Amino acid sequence: MKKKLTPAFLSVFCMEMAVLFHAGIPLIDGVRALLADADKNRRLVLESLLGELVKKAPLSSALNNSGYFPGHMVGVVAAGEKTGRTVEMLKSLEKYYDRLDRLAVTVKNAVFFPLLLLAIMVGVVIILITRVLPIFNDVYARHGSRMPPMATSFMRFGQWLVGASAIIAALFFVIFVFALLMWLLPRMRSGVFSAAKNRLGGSGIIGELASYHFISMMTLSVESGVKLKEAVELASNVSGGIPAVDKKNAVCARLLHDGADLAKAMGEAGILTAGEAQMLGFGILGGLTDTMLAEISNRKERYLLDRINRIVGRIEPAIIITISVMVGVILLSVMAPLMGIMSSIGG
Repeated sequence: MKKKLTPAFLSVFCMEMAVLFHAGIPLIDGVRALLADADKNRRLVLESLLGELVKKAPLSSALNNSGYFPGHMVGVVAAGEKTGRTVEMLKSLEKYYDRLDRLAVTVKNAVFFPLLLLAIMVGVVIILITRVLPIFNDVYARHGSRMPPMATSFMRFGQWLVGASAIIAALFFVIFVFALLMWLLPRMRSGVFSAAKNRLGGSGIIGELASYHFISMMTLSVESGVKLKEAVELASNVSGGIPAVDKKNAVCARLLHDGADLAKAMGEAGILTAGEAQMLGFGILGGLTDTMLAEISNRKERYLLDRINRIVGRIEPAIIITISVMVGVILLSVMAPLMGIMSSIGG
């Protein structure tokens, strides 16, 4: 694949393709019309797609041969073409990628804003111990006294930070260059994220996200008429990449191959909870497999969003309280004795 497309891009693209199909507009004409208002990056994708469409290739083949679109998307579109449900599958893909985009934005915000808040609060403490405390130290010296030991320790630490400012600046420059390279080089970014996910394993919020991706792709695949074994393969490609998650996916595929139904396979593999597996089992018995998978996917999404919000809701107040207490302790350790000195001078 030439470049990984974002869920936001794919959502809009699927919506546009669905509109073209629904309106009966030839794809070649429609893509040419979209090219008129496309930016540079979007133009590269559409031109590559158009180059395949003019060869009379069906949409799924054009998507695959262009080299830009993910394999699971190609598989779902191909299944929709075989069953005559291309428009429905494109609309489902639009909703799928829109959910992924919302979830990705939530995760990014959950990481970015607490880090930004932490950086601001740490900056306040650094200014206090490097700029403010020396002023108080001079005030104490003019009155023939010394700052309390705690405040003095903080000031000395601040002086050490000032002395090591060149090293700290170099360290931040290295971090900045590393972050810039990750932003500019998608392969490097993917490698770092994969290494981080492998380090964290497939438990906790990482495991829940992987299960959500698996269930969401299973929903799409079943709706489009893909066979279960192929659907599991597509879902594994979407959610995999972490050894612990790959192991769960492999167990699910093996159980299906051995004759287990989908609910039992996903439940025993640890992709679904016991309650979710039971719910899916009832859906299978009632011939509502796709409906029940969609319901489980929606519940999983709401659960993840709520869990992320709860985590952020605990982290941000903890940062604020911790830094505020630190600032308060530093100021009180300086101000309380100073007020005593000023009172004695005034008396």
